[in-house]
Amino acid sequence: NPIPYAHIVTTTTHKTLRGPRGGMVLCTKELKEAVDKGCPMVLGGPLPHVIAAKAVSFKEAGTPDFQRYAQNIVDNAQEMAEELVRLGATLFTGGTDNHLLVIDTRPYGLTGRQAEGVLREAKLTVSRNTLPQDPNGPWYTSGVRIGTPATTTLGMGKEEMRQIAKWIVKILTHTKPLHDSKGKSSAKGLCDQETLQHVQGGVLELLSRFPLYPQLDIEGTWTQPKTT
Repeated sequence: NPIPYAHIVTTTTHKTLRGPRGGMVLCTKELKEAVDKGCPMVLGGPLPHVIAAKAVSFKEAGTPDFQRYAQNIVDNAQEMAEELVRLGATLFTGGTDNHLLVIDTRPYGLTGRQAEGVLREAKLTVSRNTLPQDPNGPWYTSGVRIGTPATTTLGMGKEEMRQIAKWIVKILTHTKPLHDSKGKSSAKGLCDQETLQHVQGGVLELLSRFPLYPQLDIEGTWTQPKTT
């Protein structure tokens, strides 16, 4: 809990609290006037259904189930980090203590943007991310950022994290950077089709076992959730 130690705390209601899209700014009393002056200038409209959804997410965040979910996020991130390191990937911080990890893509001869694009082709969504004093700048970058809240929400655990790590390394290892007519590195990378199709198939099979909305069958028919 950062509240006792920080003058200002910012967070998202959709990422951190798994609620509707939005955010929060919390501050100590002495900063209240300054924060209140600044926030109304940048906030959107007060949508009642979003306010209600935030209230639900606040209530859920105070439950033991949410605590277990938060711990599973960290456990999954650490498991993925350990597997990536075991497979030879370079993590910027060497590991992780939270929900995020950043892979340095330079040992693969790739920019972060090239790695982001080819992983997306393989159905693995990551975000390119700068490293300190990044030689490739903030647009192409030298790293990719991976988080575990979404996969944890789906119910995935350590076994799935290890498999995802293997797919990431496999794609990056089998990808070559493309160059433009002047010999400069382009925004795209090229992965051999056999590797790409193998990982795509594995990802789709994994997702079939962890559906986003279990109440929807393959035809899209809603099934009333069972209550206990």
